[in-house]
Amino acid sequence: RKPNSSAPLSLPSNIMLANKLITRIARTQIPPLHPLIRSRTMATTRIGTTDPRMSKIVIHNNIVYISGQTDGTTSDIKNQTANVLAKVDDLLAQANTDKSKLLTASIWLKDISRDFKDMNDVWNGWVDPDNKPVRATVEANMAREQLLIEVQVTAATE
Repeated sequence: RKPNSSAPLSLPSNIMLANKLITRIARTQIPPLHPLIRSRTMATTRIGTTDPRMSKIVIHNNIVYISGQTDGTTSDIKNQTANVLAKVDDLLAQANTDKSKLLTASIWLKDISRDFKDMNDVWNGWVDPDNKPVRATVEANMAREQLLIEVQVTAATE
């Protein structure tokens, strides 16, 4: 091939260039992480494991994942939402974090057209206004008839 030619490289030339690049990458040494950092980011902690189906809390790579929280002690959406969010606060505290570090929130409502506004009224009073998570809210069938809402969140530990 002539210099400055716009013709593509031949297949053998492409293979040779790829081999040179792979060899260069393979020779590059990446320093290992400090042992304390490696063990901290690689560890997984599970809290509340007595339920045979799930953990209440899983912490991995400085992210807290909680199981979905429900409340069947009252029959109205505002009280169920408040009770569920109190459970979320409790689980986050057990994981040494709080709602100011929320990353995501997933909310399932039994009847979204009826309960969305009232649920949002309670949510808006609870969520940290300076640190709102990304959030999705959908309508879903619930596991038990009396349940109107389920909430699951993830949060950072730092």
